[in-house]
Amino acid sequence: MMMPITARSTVEFFFDFMSPTSYLAHTQLPRIADRVGAEIIWRPMLTLQLHELTENRSPTAVPNKARWIFQDLLRFAGRYGVPFVINPNLPFEMKDALHGALVALERGEIERYCAALFPAVWVEEIDVDDRGALADRIVEAGLDAQAILARIDEPKIAAALDANTQEAAERGAFGAPTFFVGDEMHFGQDRLDFVEAALTRGD
Repeated sequence: MMMPITARSTVEFFFDFMSPTSYLAHTQLPRIADRVGAEIIWRPMLTLQLHELTENRSPTAVPNKARWIFQDLLRFAGRYGVPFVINPNLPFEMKDALHGALVALERGEIERYCAALFPAVWVEEIDVDDRGALADRIVEAGLDAQAILARIDEPKIAAALDANTQEAAERGAFGAPTFFVGDEMHFGQDRLDFVEAALTRGD
């Protein structure tokens, strides 16, 4: 039986398709939400813009840390039992894919869109900055690529992505993925146990 949606039974998921840890989080978060009867509030954002706003930088900018992170990502993929590869097309700009996510959100199709895009980047090694490749992946997901891509250059879509990123910074986020349960913030796919605990406390 699903719990009624309350302030503590929703989790805001600030994510970016260019973030491998957002991908790993996505492989687990819907299952957690189903288990505890929570609703996911999908919040696409630009990680690199967030880094600029918060004076953060990618951990891959530190060579030793980058090597460790790659091994840690493989460990967590193994723990979760999900495939994971480093996409050779990195680095990405990712704006088209994220704009598409905002259009899909408006269309009520965000779950299917994300379920297609995350593995496209981190399993299938697709260059989703290429609009043709992005369109093909959206079609394979059973969505209307023409309708979605027709809107990704709309100023209001770009403004919504900027607003999400700005809001994340103002609320204390500094990278992806970031989760909010009410005002309680958690960062990183390795903190999903705390997210689940926050959702089930009921206070």
